[in-house]
Amino acid sequence: MLLHTLNRPPSSRVLDQALAGMGPEDRLLLIEDGVIGALPAQRERFAGVAGRLYALHEDLAARGLLTRCDDAVRVVDVEGFVALTETCERTVSWY
Repeated sequence: MLLHTLNRPPSSRVLDQALAGMGPEDRLLLIEDGVIGALPAQRERFAGVAGRLYALHEDLAARGLLTRCDDAVRVVDVEGFVALTETCERTVSWY
């Protein structure tokens, strides 16, 4: 199982590459501008990773999106980010 981190908004081609590179057990963590993908309007883009989609609390809060996050997205803080890295074999960063 890998942890994929994405720092680009969902309109980026990088999202398609990241989703194509994910295995069935992999996790996806949205960070920096990637947290825009945590909004309900983006739910369809992430349907293939339902139950495995996370967003970083601090980045959501910094962008005023914390209260607007889709219910299907698991919000984790920095400690949760560290816990994800510990449970996954390695981390793949998508920029």
